[in-house]
Amino acid sequence: MRIVCVGAGPAGLYFAISAKLRDAGHEITVYDRDPPAATYGWGVVYWDDLLDVLYRNDPESAREVTARSVLWQDQEVRVHGSGGEQTAHFGGYGYSISRSALLDVLTRRASQLGVDVQYGHRVADHSTLPEADLLVAADGANSGIRGQSAAFGTRIDVGLNPYIWLGTDQAFRSFVFSFEQTSAGWIWFHAYPSIAGISTCIVECSPQTWHSLGLDVLGRDQGVRLLEDTFKRALDGHRLISRSRGAPAHWQRFAHVTNETWYHGTTVLVGDAAHTTHFTLGSGTRLAIIDAVVLAHSLQKYLAVEDALREYDRHRRVELHPVQAASRTSMAWFEHLDQYIDRDAVAFAHAMSVRHRSQSPWHHQLHIATQIAAVRTARRAFATGRRWYLARRRGDGEDAQSRRTGRLPCPPGLDQPGNRDG
Repeated sequence: MRIVCVGAGPAGLYFAISAKLRDAGHEITVYDRDPPAATYGWGVVYWDDLLDVLYRNDPESAREVTARSVLWQDQEVRVHGSGGEQTAHFGGYGYSISRSALLDVLTRRASQLGVDVQYGHRVADHSTLPEADLLVAADGANSGIRGQSAAFGTRIDVGLNPYIWLGTDQAFRSFVFSFEQTSAGWIWFHAYPSIAGISTCIVECSPQTWHSLGLDVLGRDQGVRLLEDTFKRALDGHRLISRSRGAPAHWQRFAHVTNETWYHGTTVLVGDAAHTTHFTLGSGTRLAIIDAVVLAHSLQKYLAVEDALREYDRHRRVELHPVQAASRTSMAWFEHLDQYIDRDAVAFAHAMSVRHRSQSPWHHQLHIATQIAAVRTARRAFATGRRWYLARRRGDGEDAQSRRTGRLPCPPGLDQPGNRDG
């Protein structure tokens, strides 16, 4: 099959890898508008469930992703208000990897498998692309391929709060939420380690605070310096960094993308072109990669492209409904932050933790207990054991049936409709 993919982000590259692993005879070309090594943003976060998917699907690239990732443990909520500084704690752990490192791994693996990855190739119109049996639109939330047809039933709702995706040379070891009260209102960041010595730092605030601080009119450098001064305590004097391996960061508002269908004819949407989830959920990369695996599996399972796309659309769109609902709820919670932030830090942090999902009756008691240092130490010890167990379980690589049959294992959700990935 001749396949053209537009967009060399995680969705496009991992689809190409997954499709090639299932059928080496596919002729796959991936086009990306940016030059090699250019990317936007800093780090992406993920959890063990994504590692499980990566190791089942392609242990080779999974090992590289693991090697280039960093572990963060615990979460802190810091509130700097008129009453001084308060800190609350969550348990848990996760992983993060710089976006550029992730794309490096996936590009090399795709090329190794025979995928033709072409950079600096801007696709203004899909009619300019070579003839193919399948066109995969992996070109992001502002997908140009998707935008050329009304058949997808695209809806884009723009969030209220401005945000900017920065880096910092403050090497956080935990996932940190820091809320700073200014004369213009509250402004906050979400920060987590990305690579050694560098952390991702996403700054967000209400439109009123953004305008009152002058962030709408200041130049990029002036705006970043203002944010450094605003978060001087939280950053411990460290600097914020605007430019990664692409253009400088800019303020934006989140685009919540939904589509009535994810395919039309022989064109199919994956990743942010099909759906977006607010960055406060930290699920975008995971969902894009699962899209890629499920689409590749559908193409292997069904002889007719239309049947494969119909099955992909049926499973993934149903699975994404509750995830996107949670995303909208999370986004709205931060847009109405003033309703919650007048509480003490522990109560505020608990409200944050339940913002997009119901919790078990004992969740609040565990949250209160986690404020005790000895309990946090015990939770970290338990998490260490859990990571060891999961890593040992994943260490076998391909499962035994895959080695016997030569077929890769079915991704979660495709043949098990009751499962969901969110």
